[in-house]
Amino acid sequence: MSSDTFIGAIDQGTTGTRFMVFDRNGDVVSSAYEKHEQYYPESGWVEHDPLEIWENTKTVVERALSSADLDAAQLAGLGITNQRETTLVWDRETGEPIHDAIVWQDRRTTDRIEELEAEGGVEWIREKTGLEADAYFSATKVEWLLDNSDPIRTDRSPSASVREQAAAGDLCFGTIDTWLIYKLTGNHVTDVTNASRTMLYNVHDTAWDAELLEEFDVPEAMLPEVRPSSDEAYYGTTDAEGFLGAEIPVAGALGDQQAALFGQTCFDAGDAKNTYGTGSFFLLNTGEEAVESDHGLLTTVAFQRSGDPVQYALEGSIFVTGAAIEWLEDVDLIDDAAETERLAQAVDSTDDVYVVPAFAGLGAPHWDGRARGTIVGMTRGTRKEHIVRATLESIAYQTRDVVEAMEADAGIDVEDIKVDGGAVKNSFLCQLQADIIKSDVVRPDVDETTALGAAYAAGLAVGYWDTVDELRENWTVDREFEPDANPADVDARYDRWLDAVDRSLDWARDAED
Repeated sequence: MSSDTFIGAIDQGTTGTRFMVFDRNGDVVSSAYEKHEQYYPESGWVEHDPLEIWENTKTVVERALSSADLDAAQLAGLGITNQRETTLVWDRETGEPIHDAIVWQDRRTTDRIEELEAEGGVEWIREKTGLEADAYFSATKVEWLLDNSDPIRTDRSPSASVREQAAAGDLCFGTIDTWLIYKLTGNHVTDVTNASRTMLYNVHDTAWDAELLEEFDVPEAMLPEVRPSSDEAYYGTTDAEGFLGAEIPVAGALGDQQAALFGQTCFDAGDAKNTYGTGSFFLLNTGEEAVESDHGLLTTVAFQRSGDPVQYALEGSIFVTGAAIEWLEDVDLIDDAAETERLAQAVDSTDDVYVVPAFAGLGAPHWDGRARGTIVGMTRGTRKEHIVRATLESIAYQTRDVVEAMEADAGIDVEDIKVDGGAVKNSFLCQLQADIIKSDVVRPDVDETTALGAAYAAGLAVGYWDTVDELRENWTVDREFEPDANPADVDARYDRWLDAVDRSLDWARDAED
């Protein structure tokens, strides 16, 4: 393959869309980013406009190629990574969405989850899917869309209801990866990692589950085909007559957290990484074994390469970390995220102030959809520096919650974790994280490992890279942070954190009562 070819990765995230071009060394050649609008129609609801996401995707691809003076034909392949669980339904023929996408953070289906709990369905769902029954996942979102959206009127079904259209196969269900693959290639495809996050997919059978489809009344006719994360058969190619003007294989897709695991070269059982984005997601590769959790973690698909068995992971999903920094900006405590490091270091401690950023409920290991954001311990002497530091500490404490659950489930000690995402540029936070989990924190040179993982998956599929060993050689360390705090002091502070978490639990229910 020519030395002037590259791999492109579309990284469609919660707040925006990025396109990155990588060379054989895994180095960034070009990058472009565009934010999209966040919609909050009601309290606890979060939506995105899928057509805006598609337009932004085209924009960033064109901009990144143009800024590096690259022709689209120089792309040997395209990979996609995406915000997981975010759900949309669209007309198969016209591509018109029947409703805005319901975002993973959305809590509108909490009542439906509580019905399942009352019916004793939680364990049944966990056994099949490896997931906790929660509004976070796609199943209750697509159920809501089918029950609450207006049908698109076409000659094919001039008077049919949305559910009738879905049963007839006129509608497509998908997560954002599926939507982008459809728009790029015309094919209705998802990968095994994204399928595993829908709460409709049996991770042991690696197939859509008929009983789950019946429970949520989701017709099989609207489901995408499930393919490997790195697919030598390709999901399809872009249209030579389309916006890129070239036929490029779309050959890799992973949900964003699995993509980061892949990009961090965590290919072997026992490898672990933590991504600090809007939320934080700690994944531990468990190899070909789907380890069941007794401590509130998720069993999920890590990745699959063509012809190989599915690889699994244990995952701790933390809903709000980077979003807590955004909240500090929203309430004018900081002007930008970079300011948090200076403000946090301006005080010696939080002065016993704790922030629990449960803005979208609490994920692993607590799983309380009705928990809400809480600040405790404030006095008249509390300053914004204390609140900013407490917010950063909350990110580290939530990660320790997950690490302790991970160690208990997997029976191993996490000696070091690879970290990535925007927040890891904050060295104070990285050191804080090492102190609080009492393990080394390793930051790579390329911290956009989510996009890199999608590029690696596509590149392996099209033969741009031949082996994963080549990818391991690409991975280099920027800085390693070692624990440097008194363990007894850390444990005392962590106990206080757990007290603060207790005060956040079940708050939304109290408000409604």
